[in-house]
Amino acid sequence: MTYDKLDESGIAQELETVDGWAIEGGALTKQFGFERYKDGLVFAGAVGFAADELNHHPDLFVGYGKVRVSMVTHDAGGGLTAFDFELARRIDRLGK
Repeated sequence: MTYDKLDESGIAQELETVDGWAIEGGALTKQFGFERYKDGLVFAGAVGFAADELNHHPDLFVGYGKVRVSMVTHDAGGGLTAFDFELARRIDRLGK
């Protein structure tokens, strides 16, 4: 993987590989729902570990019954790279 910024075509192609993720304000974003607040906290912690393994860190918002994940690659000037989509796939596997 590289930190090369994806063009619109590359982003569209990568979006097909992740379920429920969308581009919002230039960031790859998804909201996850949980029945209990603590379940969202545990999930957010797991996301943190997955992010550290990849050395790619998303923004997390933890609310009651939800965790919103949003990311861009700062090393690419704020654009989206293969790292964003790889982390999205890893995060999705945590929810299963």
